[in-house]
Amino acid sequence: MKRFTGILTSVLLIFFTSISFGQGLLNSHHDFTGASWSGGEVCLPCHTPHNADMTVPDSPLWNHEVTSAGFQVYTSSTMNSTPGQPTGHSKLCLSCHDGTVAVDNHSGFTGGTQFVTWGNLTTDLRDDHPISFEYSTALATADGGLYDPATTPSGLGGSIADDLLQGGYMQCSSCHDVHIGRNTQGCVGCHNMATGVTISLSLWKSNDGSALCLTCHDK
Repeated sequence: MKRFTGILTSVLLIFFTSISFGQGLLNSHHDFTGASWSGGEVCLPCHTPHNADMTVPDSPLWNHEVTSAGFQVYTSSTMNSTPGQPTGHSKLCLSCHDGTVAVDNHSGFTGGTQFVTWGNLTTDLRDDHPISFEYSTALATADGGLYDPATTPSGLGGSIADDLLQGGYMQCSSCHDVHIGRNTQGCVGCHNMATGVTISLSLWKSNDGSALCLTCHDK
C-alpha cells in the first residue's frame, strides 16, 4: 500500500507538473516553487492527491485554505441576472485574491503571512466583472446583448458553455487560465513589471480588439 501510494503521488505530481510547466506556469505569478513555504513544490500550494478539501463543489483536489469572507458583489440595473456570493472556482480564486487569506495557507496551515499585492481584489467586487451567475440560453435571450452559450463557439474548440463556464456559471476561470497555458514569456507574459498592468497571456485567449470580451458579448 505504501508503495502504491508513493507511485500514485508521483503520477499525480508528474501530471500536474506537465500541465503547469508544459503550459507556461514556470516563472508566472502562480509559480511558487521559489518560495520557502511551498517546499519547492509546483502543485502543493493549491492541490493535493490525498485528503483534499471538497467543501467547494468540484474543487480540483483542493489544498489551500478557503476564504470565509462575505463579499460586496456586482449589481447593475441593466443586468438580467443577480450575482450572489462567489461560488465554485471563483471562491477558490478568491481564497488568495480577496486579501483575507494568506497565499501560504495550505496543507492545513493557517498562520501564513504572505498576502497578494498585485491581484488583490479585496472583498469589494462591485467594480469587477460579475461572477457566480448562471449564463444560460434563457439569460442570453432576455439580455439581448449576449450570445447563446450553448451554441456559440468559444474559439477554443467547443461552445462557450463547454469551454468557459463551470456548471453553466460564469466564474473567474471563465476568462482566466490559472495554469497560464498561453504564457511562453515567464513573469512578463502576465505582468508588465514597470507599470503593473496585466497582460492578456493570463487569459484563455487574446483580448486584442476585445476578442475575449466579444466571445460572449454581442456588441
